[in-house]
Amino acid sequence: MTPDRRFLFLQGPHGPWFHRLGRMLRAAGAEVWRVGFNLGDRAFWPGPGYIAFDAPQDQWPATCARLIDQHQITDLVLYGDTRPIHAKAVAEAKARGLTVHVFEEGYLRPYWVTYERDGSNGHSRLMDLSVPQMQAALARIDVDLPDTPATWGDMRQHMFWGALYHGFVALGRQSYRNFRPHRALTVGQEFRLYLQRFLMMPLHRVERRLATGRIRCGGFPYHLAILQLEHDASFRDHSPFASMTDFLALVMAGFARGAPRHHHLVFKAHPLEDGRVPLASEIRRLAALHGLTDRVHFVRGGKLAQLLNDARSAVTVNSTAGQQALWRGVPLRSFGAAVFAKPEFVSQQPLEAFFAAPERPDTKSYRDYRHFLLETSQVVGGFYSSVGRRALLRQVVDMMLSPDDPYVAVLSGRAAPRQQLRLVR
Repeated sequence: MTPDRRFLFLQGPHGPWFHRLGRMLRAAGAEVWRVGFNLGDRAFWPGPGYIAFDAPQDQWPATCARLIDQHQITDLVLYGDTRPIHAKAVAEAKARGLTVHVFEEGYLRPYWVTYERDGSNGHSRLMDLSVPQMQAALARIDVDLPDTPATWGDMRQHMFWGALYHGFVALGRQSYRNFRPHRALTVGQEFRLYLQRFLMMPLHRVERRLATGRIRCGGFPYHLAILQLEHDASFRDHSPFASMTDFLALVMAGFARGAPRHHHLVFKAHPLEDGRVPLASEIRRLAALHGLTDRVHFVRGGKLAQLLNDARSAVTVNSTAGQQALWRGVPLRSFGAAVFAKPEFVSQQPLEAFFAAPERPDTKSYRDYRHFLLETSQVVGGFYSSVGRRALLRQVVDMMLSPDDPYVAVLSGRAAPRQQLRLVR
């Protein structure tokens, strides 16, 4: 039992995951509250402990401090640590010595999600850990590299819950007049983009298969640029670029100067790209500017595996999808702060030199790094599908109730063996 643990939840992934997690923590004996900032938050927290915040945003820090004191909160739980309301709450929690639990999409997605304490992505403890430190910790663990769980897909569920969430937010504007989304678009625009992407999936699937087929059957060497969502926290807060257009321009110029003339360049959009950034037209414009029209390709969303298997190299800002390249031994160049940007396996070459002759990664070091993640912050499961949520709940509650941060537990040799689960539908 944990009668002394009192959890305060803020915003979570779209869908019922946070409510299921709170219910499991209550079953373990903890007390749980949830602050909601819009009707979408309320719709996905149907149980007790809901606290509505509908005051002006500048009152949130004082309100957060009052709630922590009023309910004697010991633990703060949130999804992502950079949106303004979360960043302010994290600062308040750390100043008071609370445990901060941060969930994020998996660094090794799609089979895992990320659970860390105090921060994620550029704020993760991984940023300060070297590969030799990880290898020393793994030497004390007599466990083989875990298998990949049984395959499942939750992209459609992700889109569905996202559209439903933003629909609720739009319907509740009168009840939460002071809510301001952490992204630039209005709630109505977000809802329309989610709905449009969901409805256009069949057409985009056909377009994607045709584009991928032309590349795979073309017989030319190619380099792969892995694109990200411009509004995603890892790009917005942990990269040197003001926009995805800036990254496109840098990659196109480096390829034009450095790549052999018979090589091609493939831009692969994020699976959740919704058209708010005109990627296709901008890529066509830049290709024409550099005289590369016949050597540049654009693939809308989909999975990376088919394209990565034959790629000569890969470039990205700081997308965790870059780890799929490293897993295959494909040379990778990244920019900005990334938990995987270790000198052992991510190239430090200037971009022009990288496209001319990319250095191969130290795959043994990368596999040790990956193993370390699987023993620490990567938890089998997913936020958006029922099978993923069930698998996640089996492990993550015990991790949250543990006195040790998952990294500290492994580095100190105090970690209990991690049960590696296979998902069963």
